[in-house]
This record gives sequence, C-alpha cells and structure tokens, in this order.
Amino acid sequence: MARTDGDTWDLASSVGATATMVAAARAMASARPDPVINDPFAAPLVRAVGVDFFTKLVDGEITEADLGDDPQMNIARFANAMAARTRFFDEFFEHAGAAGIRQAVILAAGLDARAYRLDWPAGTVVFEIDQPEVIEFKSQTMADLGAQPTTERRTVAVDLRDDWVSALRAAGFDPTAPTAWIAEGLFGYLPPEAQDRLLELITENSGPGSRVAAEAVPSTADLDQEAVRERMQSVKDKWASHGFDLDFSELVYLGDRKDAATHLSELGWATTAQSANELLGRLGLPTIDEDQQVGQASYLTALR
Repeated sequence: MARTDGDTWDLASSVGATATMVAAARAMASARPDPVINDPFAAPLVRAVGVDFFTKLVDGEITEADLGDDPQMNIARFANAMAARTRFFDEFFEHAGAAGIRQAVILAAGLDARAYRLDWPAGTVVFEIDQPEVIEFKSQTMADLGAQPTTERRTVAVDLRDDWVSALRAAGFDPTAPTAWIAEGLFGYLPPEAQDRLLELITENSGPGSRVAAEAVPSTADLDQEAVRERMQSVKDKWASHGFDLDFSELVYLGDRKDAATHLSELGWATTAQSANELLGRLGLPTIDEDQQVGQASYLTALR
C-alpha cells in the first residue's frame, strides 16, 4: 500500500517492516565470525515481531542463494551495510559521551536496542521517538526478555509528522543542553521538505556542543525513476516468493531533495561526511563496485 498522509504502521507492516528487516540484518551480522557489531537483542526482537520471512533469515532457513544475486539487494551485502551503519552510530554515541554529552535522542527508533546494549556514561538520558505501537511493542518485548536499559531510557510515543518537539520536551528533554541526535535509516522515508524541516527543528532544539549523525540519502532527480522502481519491484517479486510481500517503491520518496550535509552547514553546523565505501573499507568489509553505487547513502556527522 502506497504512503498516505497520516498513515500508521506496526513492525510487521509498511515502514515498520523495514525496521524489522534492518534488525534481521543486524542479527545476521552479529552471528558472523569476528563480527563488527554485537547486537544480542536483534534476533529475539525479530522473532517476537513474527514475520516469517525475517525469522527464517535470522535462523538461517533462508539464505543468500535463495534470494537471487541482484547486487543492489544481495542479502549478504545488505547485512554488511547494516553492520557498518550500526557501528557508525554506535561510535558516534561513544564519542559524544566521551565529549561530555549526557542527552541523546534516537529519531524513529524502531528496534534500535542501543539504550540496552551500549555502555553509556553515568547520568545519560536516552530519548527514543517513534510511533506509539512501535514503542509499546519494543518496550514490552524487552521487558519479556528480562532486558534492562543500561542508562535512563525515556520513550516518546509520537509520529515525527506531528508535534514531536513538544512531546520530547514533555518527556524531560532540555533544548538548552548539548544533545547527541541520530537519524538512522530515516531520511528516505521522509518527503524532501519534511527532511529539511526535521533538520531545522533539531537545530532549534540543540544547545551549544550538540552533535548530529545521520544517514543521508542522495537526490534521485537525475535518475530514471521508473528504472529505480522496476528494480525495487524485482526484489519485491523475489522476496514475495518466500512469503514477504512489501513494495519498497511505495515506501520511499524518490526525486529531488536537498543534500543533508549542505543543509546542516547552512544551519550553522560544522559538518563532515563519508561515503558508504569509506565506512565499509575502514571496518574491513567488502566495498561496493563503482558501477553499482547508484543511490548509495553517505554518513554525516555535525557539530554545533
């Protein structure tokens, strides 16, 4: 089903299902020899959601060979990409904590378990923002698993299209304090103007010394939009044969969008960015061939 204004989801449908897909990739990456990440909660969270396709991925019942060799959606490469992305944001929070920041915000938190698995400095408060159903499911599942946060975790059950700033402040957020913000796997699911407004609201609510880390998606205005959607459709058809029927082309917003790093710089942040290949190479993971890099994300950090 295509996106509509005010649409909602749980972790088995629409945009929510992509959070479960990413958690499955983190589980696969964590299970490898000498993994670059260790997320012990990813697999049990995926199993709790109950989407058969992702459960079978986590349990090894569906393999890379079963899903075809499309280089854009190869499941092993996807797991590598999610491992690198996870490590990037883990290290961001580690560095922010070392710099004395004690307030963190995870936008569209999904099945992110950082409040439970990272070693946070004493006194840190982690705010998780997501839709009410998503927040409720994860909180209850983690409690059922006997998991305890490693710092103070405060949930903010609100849609980012609504007045999330007021909800965040009502949860005890201090807009004058230095804050570490992350937007992981979010921008592609926002219309371009919503991405711009999100970065502006972050800026308005960031005290001196604040930091931002984000996965930035490129503008696709110069690409053949129909070709991009056809590739997504081919992946949908392949995965549907294994019981998972989700049309990715209906979830994301293609077309022209402002470069996130440029926009943050214009808003007064000192911004740096690295490509997906730079991140993969630094972590010793296979990089992406140049002819397959269309639409690849970059990873940015910004300091105020």
